[in-house]
Amino acid sequence: MQALDMLTLRSLHLYRTFRFLSVQSPNYPQFPKNIHSTPQRQFPSTAAADEPNTYGWSALPKPPPADSSPQLSPSVETVYDPATGRLVTKRERHGAIEPESSAKAEAKPTAEVGSRVYGDVIGSSSSARSSIKKKKSRSVHVCSSCGYSDGQWWGTCKQCGEVGTMKRFATESAGQKVTGMRVSDNAVRSCPVKLTDVYGQVDSSNWRIPLDGEFGDEVERVLGGGLVPGSLVLVGGDPGVGKSTLLLQVAALIAEGIGRVLYVSGEESVEQIGNRADRLCIETEELFLHSSTDIEDILEQAQRLSPKALVIDSIQTVYLTGVTGSSGGDVQVKECTSALQRFAKKTNIPVLLIGHVTKTGDIAGPRVLEHIVDVVLYLEGEKFSSHRLLRSVKNRFGSTEELGVFKMSQSGLQGVLNPSEMFLADPHSDSDYLAGLAVAVIMDGSRAFLIEVQALCVAGSSSVVRHVNGVQGSRADMIISVIIKQAGLKLQENGIFLNVVSGVSLTETAGDLAIAAAICSSFLEFPIPHGIAFVAEVGLGGELRMVAQLEKRVSTVAKLGYKKCIVPKQAEKSLSEVHRGPEAMEIVGCNNLKEMINSVFTSN
Repeated sequence: MQALDMLTLRSLHLYRTFRFLSVQSPNYPQFPKNIHSTPQRQFPSTAAADEPNTYGWSALPKPPPADSSPQLSPSVETVYDPATGRLVTKRERHGAIEPESSAKAEAKPTAEVGSRVYGDVIGSSSSARSSIKKKKSRSVHVCSSCGYSDGQWWGTCKQCGEVGTMKRFATESAGQKVTGMRVSDNAVRSCPVKLTDVYGQVDSSNWRIPLDGEFGDEVERVLGGGLVPGSLVLVGGDPGVGKSTLLLQVAALIAEGIGRVLYVSGEESVEQIGNRADRLCIETEELFLHSSTDIEDILEQAQRLSPKALVIDSIQTVYLTGVTGSSGGDVQVKECTSALQRFAKKTNIPVLLIGHVTKTGDIAGPRVLEHIVDVVLYLEGEKFSSHRLLRSVKNRFGSTEELGVFKMSQSGLQGVLNPSEMFLADPHSDSDYLAGLAVAVIMDGSRAFLIEVQALCVAGSSSVVRHVNGVQGSRADMIISVIIKQAGLKLQENGIFLNVVSGVSLTETAGDLAIAAAICSSFLEFPIPHGIAFVAEVGLGGELRMVAQLEKRVSTVAKLGYKKCIVPKQAEKSLSEVHRGPEAMEIVGCNNLKEMINSVFTSN
């Protein structure tokens, strides 16, 4: 035990001696304070074979270096360089970083300004996607379906609920490497201009792009008078309703009228588009077809051709390199639309987009998509009907109250001059089976439509049954109650069925009088004479009230060849002065339902 204590004391004495010598003379190596610290450890795999051992320490003295300054131990670090795609070993001596790999001889990649495709629209090109060195990086998991991001991986996306769509991406913080596509913010930078100077630059009569023909007139009506240069138009609709056919015909009209048009499809090949154009009898030589889903490639082709208009089918199929998510995702749709918007505003070329819709009827993608574009159009149509309706729900250059009516045929969409033919049956002579049928006049935007309302009263039912189709149930119950109370018809024990022809929804109060007339006709078994229309609102007291745009409704009825129109009494005088002449339509004013019944359901 005493021998062990003496050995310990001797070792301690030797240690103190070496410590004293190392302080007094620089020739003796200093003991490392922590031999396990990472900066002091040597990486044999990266050290040169003929390089002296400068990382470890030795008990033997070492000759001083050529310069009299003390030799400091360098720190060695092996990192992954994403610019070169390999491991790089770096040594730091006196605060300077010296790369040891072969990457030392390579020049640092620098970010280039501009792009090969409208540089101020898209941003840096492929060479500009190189990196700028930074210090820290972190990873984030992004949903490839909806673009939702989270710092932690989840099996199911918290936003859209898709399984297995969370993908890992490296993100950059301040001072970290910048990669991917950058969209420039200087795309449309300009100086302020006086409003009076703008008036002088724009000729309102020739500013819009005209669309000729019956088909073009319907599209112009919805757009507000024509296609505005530099505008971004989005057309949505159910699958198979005719969106691609509509824009292909619009592209053909522009190509025939003012010059070349570029039609790009991400869903069809050039041959498939050509086959559809041949079916539509499009033979213009100024229409160029292209199949692509890359926004950069599309804008490259647009730069080369300098078209008068650009059509993309569809926005959910294209993508922008460097943006997270797959085509059709919220992030991709937003960024692609923003790039196309900058392209349209800078080049003054109108861009027409096709948008898919979800099962709820909304355009697929983020809601901001409809805020970015200038015009949003919806193409609607019944499954078993050949008619199509083009509505405007947003229009920065015109009214959103307009409606275009088309008919789908083998040669494409055709404009309909008389939209009321969609909702009116063929005229018949006065007969028994027409009992319970009345014509109402409704407004959609600035256009008036005539629709047929059918009613059926079944007497002797064990229980009162009421079924309505195309009419609000509460509105129908109110009108039936008013007829029972104010007109004196005994409808209490009758089953009543109401239907609006062609599946139209009658939401206007201007159709109240037509509903009441159809019920009275069926109950009295008295057919309404052909050529009579009804325009009025029915109050709880049985009185007939005025409706909006009454004069325009009556004018439409007169143009369609109707002989008589039932209106409220206070409008009779003013309307009769407008419609004069030997062949003018007769205007009949009534104060209440009883007067209407006496005027219509009487034998001459």
